Amino acid sequence: MNLTVTNILKRVLPLKGFRYHSAVWVDGAGVEAQAIIEVGLAARRGAKACCGRCGRQAPGYDRPEKVRCWQFISFWTIQIYFVYAPRRVECGRCGVRVERLPWASGKLHVCDALRIFLAQWARLLSWQEVANRFQVQWNDVYGAVKWVVRYGLRHRDLSGIRALGVDEVCVARGKLWTVVYQIDQGARRLLWIGKDRKAATLAMILNRLGRARCATVQFICSDMWQGYLGVIARRLPQALHILDRFHIRKNLGEAIDQIRRAESHALARAGLAPLLKKLRWALLKRRRNWTAKERRRMRELLGCGLRSLRAFLLVESFDHFWTYNSPTWADKFLKGWCQRVARSRLAPLQRVAKALAKHRALLLNYFIARKEYSSGVVEGLNNKLKLTLKKSYGFRTDLARKVALYHALAHLPEPHLTHSFF
Repeated sequence: MNLTVTNILKRVLPLKGFRYHSAVWVDGAGVEAQAIIEVGLAARRGAKACCGRCGRQAPGYDRPEKVRCWQFISFWTIQIYFVYAPRRVECGRCGVRVERLPWASGKLHVCDALRIFLAQWARLLSWQEVANRFQVQWNDVYGAVKWVVRYGLRHRDLSGIRALGVDEVCVARGKLWTVVYQIDQGARRLLWIGKDRKAATLAMILNRLGRARCATVQFICSDMWQGYLGVIARRLPQALHILDRFHIRKNLGEAIDQIRRAESHALARAGLAPLLKKLRWALLKRRRNWTAKERRRMRELLGCGLRSLRAFLLVESFDHFWTYNSPTWADKFLKGWCQRVARSRLAPLQRVAKALAKHRALLLNYFIARKEYSSGVVEGLNNKLKLTLKKSYGFRTDLARKVALYHALAHLPEPHLTHSFF
């Protein structure tokens, strides 16, 4: 078989009711112009056209002389264009319409195969770089990704969801969005994005999940924000609610930082030596991550009785809580630790300890679930989300951000083609 352009296209993209009848080389004008191959298409003899709206076969109405071009995936640096004059049909339901074309949708000037190809590359590169590499417009890449995401959201499988992770992310200055992930083993993906960090936003997302699917959820991870806790308790009463370990550590670190700032100001007002200068990050780290210089500085402060150092040692001792396997012994440790903090006279740390004691049952769910589910998966997905937003900086609309996040993290199915071009 001769490897002509038309023969290759017959193999990789067969078109029902149409045939490739010619391929013409066109030299571009100018020094930087690229060569083009125009592939002529024609309807097969006896093949009936289909209505462009409803897809039903309909008799022909007329055949305009106007020829249209659709860009296809390039061969090396040679641009490929499909050339065809679409017929009009007289549909009994829709009236006079342009026929449906199997290689393109609507009035777009790019083929569906090229749209899928661009969308696949858009997961790896920024959208502008994809547009530059494949000689298309940025809007073509955006439209391709949006089309693939819309198809994927309609056809994705939401059965068998057992574990959910809920968190909020900052997508722009002053903008917090609620995100819900599936965090099952072997199925970790973004499920929904909701604007704003509100209880109503999470309730709306769970409404979209549906009552039947909510009933199958057995585990859910979130932080201690009261809005999330209330919605989860009402809508997912059967699920084992596990508190976010990352945010607990974050709250403890913020308490240490508040104590350090207050003590630094007190030392400065008293005219004493700035003992805590340049120790902010050392106090927020774990002891095993200290540098040699930080270890030496902290060793020198052991006998000074600083409140910041006492707070650090209390927070460092709390990490032992996560090493237990038995919920009973973990509960005993938590009660003892909260009592020590209550006697410490460290107000910021006492507030965190009261919150932990208030949500003691949710903390112990981590051990009841045998440590199989935690917020570590959620934080890993959040890092990928932030990387996607960095690659897509400059987006001016929330819709573009949502499309980019679904495309990168939701593992959506794509429209089917007879041949993979990626």
